Amino acid sequence: MNSTALLTGSHLRTYNTLFQHPVSHNLGWHDVHALFRHLGQVEEEPNGKLKVTRNGEVLMLLAPRTKDVAAADEIMALRHFLERSSRSPAGEKETGANWLLIIDHREARIYRTAEPGAMAQQIRPRAPDAASRSAPGSPEAARRTEKNTANAFFEPVAAVLNGAGKILVFGSGTGKSSEMEQFTLWLAQHRPEIAKRVVASVVVDENHLSEAQLLAKARAFFSDFPAA
Repeated sequence: MNSTALLTGSHLRTYNTLFQHPVSHNLGWHDVHALFRHLGQVEEEPNGKLKVTRNGEVLMLLAPRTKDVAAADEIMALRHFLERSSRSPAGEKETGANWLLIIDHREARIYRTAEPGAMAQQIRPRAPDAASRSAPGSPEAARRTEKNTANAFFEPVAAVLNGAGKILVFGSGTGKSSEMEQFTLWLAQHRPEIAKRVVASVVVDENHLSEAQLLAKARAFFSDFPAA
């Protein structure tokens, strides 16, 4: 089974934890191995390493020295493998070219497909550091807060969208109260190559729409959108 759209229970929790931002330090190797066995094939090599194969991509895992995945670089390696292997091998039909981003001030949810049951990768802003909390109300504090928010929130969102095809953005509010508008403006300035792939920014009543309804709304948009 190679589709992340069908993950449930502990596998879904492990997958979301791997893509959590900031990086989680509460992730067990046992859960990671179980997820990889569910998503692909896992074989034990004579040297004790584990060979994980999924959609033509291969990852070699060393025997864990601890029960938890403690190092950030280990989590990033696991995350990058899942991203690389989420696509079909060369020569097969590509899926997930139409991406959906739902963003507000609390979090960003990124869907690599709008198909029913699709899972979101969640990215949340980091709490402001001590410097950005100092001198509240001053212009300097406001500028620091804005910069820190963009760096801590928009940067990781853009990093994920770097592999997207067409991008549809859903959000709420207008002007400075709209994280969607702030993000699209930030993209145009800092990541113009990604901004060019944003086909539309749509205001939605996110609080009164279920995830299934939001995905259906995205599918309806892409079905009417002319093919490139």
